[in-house]
Amino acid sequence: MDKLYLLAMLAGTRVAVEAGEVEAVVKLTDISPVPGMGAHVAGLSALRSRVLTIIDVAAIVHGRATAYQQPGLAIIADISGHSYGLMVENVSDICHVPKGELPLRGQLDAAWAPYARAIIEHDGQFWLLVSLAGFIEGCMAAQAA
Repeated sequence: MDKLYLLAMLAGTRVAVEAGEVEAVVKLTDISPVPGMGAHVAGLSALRSRVLTIIDVAAIVHGRATAYQQPGLAIIADISGHSYGLMVENVSDICHVPKGELPLRGQLDAAWAPYARAIIEHDGQFWLLVSLAGFIEGCMAAQAA
């Protein structure tokens, strides 16, 4: 139950991500837009000689693109063999949570319902546990429909 989590602010919400999903957290310097892509694809960027698809998670959750401010932060993840950078507002900590994951309870914003897995508590604050892969799989399923 004592897993390691990355704590971040994403689309105005405190979120936690299992550290095993995270390859790195980086400052994005340049994002090249890709014409014709949905609002959730902010563009492409390079990291250590590879191309990353930069995902605007706020656009997935709330349906509108975020005004990108450079340098921004991104959580880098390999999802289904592809490299993604998921934009976040900030990263506050990486920590163990001895109490483990708590079940979702109370009112949850409907926009977050498809992505929320559980709640974790750290230093008296609650963080919504999400899966980075869930964001990518959710927008791929929506495009296929």
